[in-house]
Amino acid sequence: MNPKILIIGACGQIGTELTHRLRELYGIENVVASDIRKLNNDIVNSGIFEVINALDFNQIEHLVEVHHITDIYLMAALLSATAEKNPAFAWDLNMNSLFHVLNLAKAKKIKKVFWPSSIAVFGPTTPRENTPQYTIMEPSTVYGISKQSGERWCEYYHTHFGVDVRSVRYPGLISWSTPPGGGTTDYAVDIYHKALSDGKYECFLSSETKMPMMYMDDAIDATIRIMQAPAENIKIRSSYNLSAMSFTPTEIAAEIKKHIPDFTISYEPDFRQIIADSWPASIDDSRARADWNWHHEFDLESMTVDMLEHLKQIDYH
Repeated sequence: MNPKILIIGACGQIGTELTHRLRELYGIENVVASDIRKLNNDIVNSGIFEVINALDFNQIEHLVEVHHITDIYLMAALLSATAEKNPAFAWDLNMNSLFHVLNLAKAKKIKKVFWPSSIAVFGPTTPRENTPQYTIMEPSTVYGISKQSGERWCEYYHTHFGVDVRSVRYPGLISWSTPPGGGTTDYAVDIYHKALSDGKYECFLSSETKMPMMYMDDAIDATIRIMQAPAENIKIRSSYNLSAMSFTPTEIAAEIKKHIPDFTISYEPDFRQIIADSWPASIDDSRARADWNWHHEFDLESMTVDMLEHLKQIDYH
């Protein structure tokens, strides 16, 4: 039996690609995409789409009942840089949407929940290199505080109510198909666009700011892999560390220069530098690799080739 899936926040950076992949896997008729507004895009036009407010429990419950939903992927969130500008709304959206979905699972209306966490749960006091699964977590951003709280609630609902909730801590995600969405790691998306359109890029982080990153293909693969794993293999119900590569703006620029020799980069750090400095430089994700066979496919070199190949098909001139 195929699951019946509802994706909340399907038009976002991750939701877009996740929706496509889940429709390929389980069939268009088994995947309901939803978001706060109806855009004229591929997600809306290529399958079932519903307008939904993630803060409205009754709307979510209604969709679950109408479409006989078994699994919810809750991708709606205000990301790190955007959340700093609107802390109260970020907390409201990031926390209450999660409660709505966890409560539906608690009431046995759905069987399984995927909720993404983030490296933002870590903070300036966390060990920066090879950050362990269990470590000091003192997040200093609104986004990180909401994600850390969410992890605690996920584990609580699993322990006390048997809710089958699964989560990964995404590093910075890089994708060619959707524009940057207000995250601190978004420079690593924008730099490819600007390399092709302008031949130069002004980076909002300093040259040696090293952060954990992942190509979107790998992130989607991890998301589906953890949801397909047998429940007994999911040993961590807060959220799993997830990693693929770590690099600095200098290193990504050097990789781009192999393909666009005249490309130049300059540095003008802004408020996002403080956020980046509070996050790890590299992540130990050995638990995910051991428990549900996670492995990544893309490194900086192969990702750069793939990004530039796809983006060259967009007409920049």
